Amino acid sequence: MLWQPTEEIKERCHLTRYMKWLDREKRLRFSHYRELWQWSIDDMPAFWQSQWDYFRIISHSPHTTVLKGMEMPGYEWFPGASLNYAEHIFRQKTSLHPAILYKNERQETQSMSWTELEQQTASLAAWLKASGIRQGDRVAAYLPNSPHAIVAVLAAMSVGAVWSSCSPDFGAASVADRFAQIQPKVLIAVDGYTYGGKSFDKRETVKELCRLLPSVERVIFVPYLDEQASCADIPHAVTWSEVVSAGVQDLMFTPLPFSHPLWVLYSSGTTGIPKAITHSHGGNLLEHLKYLHFHNDVHPGERFFWYSTTGWMMWNFTLAALLAGATIVLYDGSPGYPDMNVLWDLAEKAPIHHFGTSAPFLVSCMKADISPKRDFNLQALRSIGSTGSPLPPEAFGWVYGHIKPDIWLSSMAGGTDVCTAWVGGNPLLPVYQGEIQCRCLGCAMESWDEDGRPVPAGEVGEMVVTKPMPSMPVFFWGDENGERYRSSYFDTFPGIWRHGDWLCITERDSLLILGRSDATLNRQGVRIGTAEIYRAVDKIPGIRDSLIVNIEHADGSDWMPLFVLLTPGTALDDNLKSEIKKALRTAYSPRHVPDEIIEVPDIPYTISGKKMETPVKKILQKKPLEKAYNSDSMRNPEAMAYFIDLAAMEGH
Repeated sequence: MLWQPTEEIKERCHLTRYMKWLDREKRLRFSHYRELWQWSIDDMPAFWQSQWDYFRIISHSPHTTVLKGMEMPGYEWFPGASLNYAEHIFRQKTSLHPAILYKNERQETQSMSWTELEQQTASLAAWLKASGIRQGDRVAAYLPNSPHAIVAVLAAMSVGAVWSSCSPDFGAASVADRFAQIQPKVLIAVDGYTYGGKSFDKRETVKELCRLLPSVERVIFVPYLDEQASCADIPHAVTWSEVVSAGVQDLMFTPLPFSHPLWVLYSSGTTGIPKAITHSHGGNLLEHLKYLHFHNDVHPGERFFWYSTTGWMMWNFTLAALLAGATIVLYDGSPGYPDMNVLWDLAEKAPIHHFGTSAPFLVSCMKADISPKRDFNLQALRSIGSTGSPLPPEAFGWVYGHIKPDIWLSSMAGGTDVCTAWVGGNPLLPVYQGEIQCRCLGCAMESWDEDGRPVPAGEVGEMVVTKPMPSMPVFFWGDENGERYRSSYFDTFPGIWRHGDWLCITERDSLLILGRSDATLNRQGVRIGTAEIYRAVDKIPGIRDSLIVNIEHADGSDWMPLFVLLTPGTALDDNLKSEIKKALRTAYSPRHVPDEIIEVPDIPYTISGKKMETPVKKILQKKPLEKAYNSDSMRNPEAMAYFIDLAAMEGH
């Protein structure tokens, strides 16, 4: 056990307030979180109605029932209700603290008041209406993580337009693969950005996007890299300042059906066209209110940060912190420039109360041997959130040893598919090293064997969700008969959501996620989660990163290579190879020991920060490159060159 809440934390947290409210208003008394969670999945209509009542949802028409149908995916939440996500954000407006704090590599921290946020949103919303944008039309953005994107998404929401965004580090073809599916009428695009101390001019990319997206009727051009940049050669374009300085004061909200599309997020698209995952106003509103209050314990006036880009669902999740009355903190730039302390410096100066990041960032800080506790005043910091991939136990220890001994470390998992975490933090429960604290309220998650039976506590199975949640997608855009949606989640177990992760639910009801089940190493009939390999290898000095695959041959044999990225000055000699093999054999079993250990110049990642094990496996199996991976979905496409060359060699 690394942390447990004090009595003061328990008494002050939103989850305790909610349990007291249930006792007072609904005559429902729960002595422990496990009892509350069990009720939330046993009586789902009562639970989600309680969310509606507790958060005083503004609805412009009544719902006829909470949940119509239970069979996934053929159900409907809150039919008859009409609401607007943005309306619930702006009821938090206040003069007591800013709405946004913002920093990039070129500028010091700036702030945006709620008044300024509302005025700019109202002006942009009025411009959208004047440009013919109506309920259901799509607004697409090619923007960095700056206040422009926050204003734009709120304006689109308020008029009932459907939002979608990509980060400007995406190339034109990758963006078109996504946006062409939804046929946006408006494109909001930036002239360029800075990352790692380098400037990237994106004006030619914007012009190419206008050519690749014939549905676009108007362009809003944001001179972000160069304030003097012109949009004269971009068809039907106006500048950002022309739009938001119009001085419109009245921000109106279009009431929308509960299931009306809110935004379209995209799967990574590593092997094909990304899935256009469509979420709803009501579903995301209820889910985000629930998670930010009960599982992240965000309070009004606190400062909430998550390192993200506009192409990752954690950007949408950061926006949701405004629902809790928080000030959101945005950072646009590299988390490692000029060094690994840049975000910890921001945490001190903002100051940040809730600091969110990815597991690879925390591992990188650990391997860089930095100590934020020593170098910065982090007195305000209450919680560290981690997601994107499983956080290894050693990184848990590093957080408590080098950031803050009394910090609440909240490892969480969910994803683009649900635009939330469905396992994550809990301010009432202790934190155990390497474990996620709990299944979230309303999430009927289990671990199943291949025959569809729950496995005993402490054993590993497929992560499944057995009952619907409001934040599940309403559909995939363009998937007319729903076939792609059903095949993505419901093919393995009909009517049951299979998420594609290996899951262990412990005896104390905490959770371990052991990697993607579609990247499983099937070693002589024994299934090994890749996260187990990485957990052992990450402990070894000199290894910056690693990737493992298992190649099964037609004759029944297999080849399991481990690819390692070394720190400068480290050599992959016999001693290091022996140390790797011994670590895996000692921690797990002889089956975990790779057949070969190979040094590589880089490890391939998706833009959203996931290791690309399956594409590497397909390349090594000599499958056609166009079917193995999509370079436009990658953060570092040049990393694939090594594996392509390796596959071409004799004997591989």
